[in-house]
Amino acid sequence: AYFGLPKLPGREIELIRRWIEQGAQWQKHWSFIPPESPPLPQVKNKEWPRNPIDYFVLARLAREGLTVSPEADRATLIRRLTLDLTGLPPTPVEVEAFLNDRSPNAYEKVVDRLLRSPRYAENMAWQWLDAARYADTNGYQSDGVRSMWRWRDWVIDAFNRNMPFNQFTVEQIAGDLLPRATRDEVIATGFNRNHRTSAEGGIIDEEFRVAYVVDRVDTTSTVWLGLTIGCARCHDHKFDPIAQKEYYQLFAYFNNVPEKGFVYNFGNEEPYIKAPTPQQEAKLEEFDRKISAAKRSYDGLEPQLVRSQRAWERWVRNSQIPDWSVRDGLVLHFPLDNNLREETGVYDRLNSSGRQPSGDQKESGADDPKRPVISGAANLTASVALPFVPGKVGMAGSFDGHLFVNAGKVAYFNYLDPFSLAAWLYPKAPNGAIMSSVEDVHEGSGYGLYLRDAKLRFHYTVRWTDLGMRLETQRPLELNRWHQVVLTYDGKRKASGVKIYVDGEDQPAKVLFDAMVWPLDNKAPFRIGAGEGPEDRFRGYIDEVRVYNRALSPEEAATLPVLETVPQIAAITPRKRTPAQANKIAYCFLDQFSPQDIQQARRALTDLERDREAYYDAIPTVMVMKEGSPRGAFVLKRGAYDAHGDKVSAGLPHVLPPLPEGYPNNRLGLARWLVNRSNPLTARVTVNRFWQMLFGVGLVKTVTDFGSQGEWPTNPELLDWLATEFMDSGWNVKAILKTMVMSATYRQSSKVTPALLEKDPENRLLARAPRFRLPAQVVRDQALAVSGLLVEKVGGPPVKPYQPPGLWEEVSFGDTYKPDDGDGLYRRSLYTFWKRTVAPPAMVTFDAADREMCAVRITRTNTPLQALDLMNDVTYLEASRKLAERVIKEGGSTPQTRIDYAFRL
Repeated sequence: AYFGLPKLPGREIELIRRWIEQGAQWQKHWSFIPPESPPLPQVKNKEWPRNPIDYFVLARLAREGLTVSPEADRATLIRRLTLDLTGLPPTPVEVEAFLNDRSPNAYEKVVDRLLRSPRYAENMAWQWLDAARYADTNGYQSDGVRSMWRWRDWVIDAFNRNMPFNQFTVEQIAGDLLPRATRDEVIATGFNRNHRTSAEGGIIDEEFRVAYVVDRVDTTSTVWLGLTIGCARCHDHKFDPIAQKEYYQLFAYFNNVPEKGFVYNFGNEEPYIKAPTPQQEAKLEEFDRKISAAKRSYDGLEPQLVRSQRAWERWVRNSQIPDWSVRDGLVLHFPLDNNLREETGVYDRLNSSGRQPSGDQKESGADDPKRPVISGAANLTASVALPFVPGKVGMAGSFDGHLFVNAGKVAYFNYLDPFSLAAWLYPKAPNGAIMSSVEDVHEGSGYGLYLRDAKLRFHYTVRWTDLGMRLETQRPLELNRWHQVVLTYDGKRKASGVKIYVDGEDQPAKVLFDAMVWPLDNKAPFRIGAGEGPEDRFRGYIDEVRVYNRALSPEEAATLPVLETVPQIAAITPRKRTPAQANKIAYCFLDQFSPQDIQQARRALTDLERDREAYYDAIPTVMVMKEGSPRGAFVLKRGAYDAHGDKVSAGLPHVLPPLPEGYPNNRLGLARWLVNRSNPLTARVTVNRFWQMLFGVGLVKTVTDFGSQGEWPTNPELLDWLATEFMDSGWNVKAILKTMVMSATYRQSSKVTPALLEKDPENRLLARAPRFRLPAQVVRDQALAVSGLLVEKVGGPPVKPYQPPGLWEEVSFGDTYKPDDGDGLYRRSLYTFWKRTVAPPAMVTFDAADREMCAVRITRTNTPLQALDLMNDVTYLEASRKLAERVIKEGGSTPQTRIDYAFRL
């Protein structure tokens, strides 16, 4: 005894003494020794085994004095087999065909047919989605929607194609790092982006980013190694030879993903890729063909276009046509030419539609005037007017640091709306708001273009501390001179989508904040010369204010500072024109004066390009893994994100084999090591879960723990034979499952005798076939199948079947669950929309994993809620009614034949 611990019992002391006397031979824990294929044991009953599995089972039973059970009847076998492999019951036609097939390989033919079925792939995908903690929302309190269903469909396809498990592993852990990685290989890495993410205000970004990496370490360790490596996050593992340092060496493999802890709550967070379906791919190809044809048609008109423009330029240089500027997408235009007139007619449109302004129109500071008004005067009752001075184009508004233009609520853009802001400026002070739609308080909510220390600043703010976007040009504007400025935003939520131009030149900008992850609830009017409080009023002159509902191209932005009119440019020799001048006159000609056939061809091309862009934007994305810049990894003291200890590099636990020579020490090397034959765990862990799926419990009951605290296998030789057979087959999943279900062990009757129940109450030795409750998804899917309601369609977006009303409202921020109409109500449970904070009640009531974390162990309970669900859930009520209709229609004319038919269904 030491450290106050009790003395070991005498028996254990004696065992240790005898072990020392015998040489104290020591070896690693059994699961850390690579498996070798054992010889088949000798058995007395040589007629019973159908394949090697049965020899190992029979030998184990013989040691315990038990005998096997007879084979189950054919009707039971096909039902058991079909439910186990596909998750759905056999049809009466399939049962009859098997019962009437007297060929020696009748059973094998059923097995092969089921393994070829897409139903098999869907059934296998469910198990994998539990392990991958797949869901359609982010989790945590905000629990926003995400889109990962294209990864789910990749899993279905992989099982359907019988992708070798080693390839299945490598692509999911490191498909992005494969040479010339395909889109599907990158989509596969969504496995380790399925973890929960948080969009809750006030969280610490790094704390949650670290939590995501920790989740990847724990999930990967559970799924492939079957070890509780997560126990070493805060300290050395208490039972297994895994040091805390080694935990963070594994952590380093997953630590370079360029991600944030605070994420977007209404879709996917970077890194992600577009993941079009085959149908969408075909549509994109059709768009591309049409665009290519339209471009050829338009390019074919180039000679005519050149001739027409030359002739037009000869005419226009002496004309008096109005000057031209970019009009496509223009939604506001204030020339500020001695008045507040707006040129696009926005007020006429809004007022004619019955818009009711807010506030008292007698007060110049009203929030939503029917016409632009001057605000900011010290005396609100006094009549005020904005002074005008000579500007760059006619006159310009003169702003004194107090007065501003309140244009009302005419330029509302949310965070997914592209827009452009443009104006001529003559700043007299280094600070002030140029134009904005923002709360008129310091750091208010909204968007605006500002001067800060003479640098152009763009704010898009939901909440100043953690929700928004801020950029600033690196070079300041020179005061007391005119500048033409343009800001464009592409509506993609990222600061990289913002461009600022000064006098037509793109300005290098510094990103100050980039977390535009929440929609803007903006009720502020559009103001010129004001925004974010009285201290932010503009001082200087503003001219030609323009707002567009799209992001102008760089070429378009460069035309706005061109003061020469179109006739003046036409008088300049083409080779002496600046690029901006050339673009301005060309755009003017194309927009207003080109021949009809050229305009039609151009419009056809631009319409197709915009339609393709809109279609492409609607294509789903998938969050994926990506190797970013190397990020330092440290031992985190007590697991705390900010308590850095020793720096570590990527590496493996010492108790396991090292990376083979030639393997890169990154995620790709890790992935290949997981399925390298030297790894003693992956094959064992995987076949053990397959065994659990078919027999109810694994050969190692603790499927998540092959360490010293886990249960030893009931049949170690069988486990090692299965593991080596799996690897020898090329990691062939269908082959190993076929081997299991073809065994005599699997085909036994499940009848229980008192003797068996006494000797082996949990049926671990398999003297009979197992009997266990159907999993949640099979309970529901079977009801739909036998009633004829099941809609079988593979893949696609998640659906929303019936569930009790009001559940989402109890825990969500205003989210309301609306069941689908039609087919969406009757799809397989695999496709049910999975909200983490309110998992589908029909699933969790019957013990489905909640998908908060990785789950590979099957749990089974028996509660009154299950009976209540079956009696009251709309799905089961409709299924029972349809089943009754089917039985009446197909089951004969007497009660007895109908009962028999219903039982067979």
